[in-house]
Amino acid sequence: MNKAIKEQLLALFPSLQGLPADLEQRLDRESAYIEAPAGTVLFESSSPCQAFPLPLTGSVRVSRAGANGRELQLYRVAPGESCIITSSCLLGQNAYPARGIAEGSLSAVVLPRALFSQLIEQHPPFRAYVFNLFGERLALLMQLVEEVAFRKLDQRLAALLLTRGEVIHATHQNLADELGSVREIISRLLKNFQDQGMLELGREQIRVLDSKALRAIAM
Repeated sequence: MNKAIKEQLLALFPSLQGLPADLEQRLDRESAYIEAPAGTVLFESSSPCQAFPLPLTGSVRVSRAGANGRELQLYRVAPGESCIITSSCLLGQNAYPARGIAEGSLSAVVLPRALFSQLIEQHPPFRAYVFNLFGERLALLMQLVEEVAFRKLDQRLAALLLTRGEVIHATHQNLADELGSVREIISRLLKNFQDQGMLELGREQIRVLDSKALRAIAM
């Protein structure tokens, strides 16, 4: 690992600072630097889990596909974060139950399974980082389960739009993927919102005109 990459890694993942000499040497010797263009499939459902990626740039979209082929986005992994599904698969020696795709140009440092396990066992700051993130992500996943199970799709769509600002650059398919729905239903809901004066629809762009009315639907 060259000096610039290592400095970036330690800045984003401070839990790797202060390693014992033997672990520091293993990190330098055994970790790998990877780059992947947008759209690269990083792991598939049922594929073996062999390494632990630490994103430096770009992000990873993690989703789960149903038997009907529809996908539900579980979460995104940004620089300085890690994938709890990867963590759990490595710790439990299981295959991936979800799919990970690079969003934007991704770069990451990848730790092999054996080094990840040794860091968990021998370096408390790294162990605390991994398990603290488990707690945070679990809370988000429980919120997602609650939304899918108990909130109507129009409520979830309105809530999603409100998080994106006044002008949203996304296709109807993008929004459908995030909500675990299909494009035709999302397009119909968006058209309904537009007819009520809440939105203005354009090509791969949505402009929010009445956030108050959207917020009333989202509640």
